[in-house]
Amino acid sequence: MSGERIRAVEAGALAGRPLKYFDLVMAAFVTILLLSNVLGAGKVAVIDLPGIGLWPFGAGILFFPISYVIGDILTEVYGYARARRCIWAGFGALLFMAFMAWVVVALPPAADWTGQAAYEAVFGQVPRIVMASIAAFWAGEFVNSYVLARMKLWTRGRHLWSRTIGSTVVGQGVDSLIFYPLAFYGVWETDTLLVVLATQWALKVGWEALLTPVTYAVVGWLKRREGVDVYDERTDFTPFRAKV
Repeated sequence: MSGERIRAVEAGALAGRPLKYFDLVMAAFVTILLLSNVLGAGKVAVIDLPGIGLWPFGAGILFFPISYVIGDILTEVYGYARARRCIWAGFGALLFMAFMAWVVVALPPAADWTGQAAYEAVFGQVPRIVMASIAAFWAGEFVNSYVLARMKLWTRGRHLWSRTIGSTVVGQGVDSLIFYPLAFYGVWETDTLLVVLATQWALKVGWEALLTPVTYAVVGWLKRREGVDVYDERTDFTPFRAKV
């Protein structure tokens, strides 16, 4: 365990201060966000539950909630403003990924290449679903970060578990309330849409709760290494601001 002293500081006090691990945490956030959308979004898997039988679920739910965990870590350790930069970086990366996928799928395949149908099945997602996913991510992550930063002030930095779980309840709720209606309203029966929405929200919040010990360990480690504990006392919480 490091002997470095942790100082409680306002977010603005980090200006010009070298941060050892912020870039790595941001890279992890964007990487998991992209990979969970590329590898998990298009597959429906099943799990055999005793007494229930085969239960289908979107494979992306196994990893996408980790981006919310990292978002919590970013806000808790580095403050809302730096989390905001990471959210915009992820938003831009998702837009570029969607554009690149559209271009690559649309390119005429060579006559002797037989993988076009499989390529379209994996990367040719319906534009409505892609846009719904990006919009839901943007809104949900900003709400998640805002709630956590505000709760940190209310709790005076105590009870980290209440902030991480509480912010996820709200953030993932906003994410699900935007994504499923935008992506599937009029395609699925309303009852089915509501059941899937509630189920996915509950599973994501459950993931956050299960990963609470990991969040505690990572947050504690980063705060010790960076030597600070950031509070957003006078932060401008608008999402439309580039300055940290």
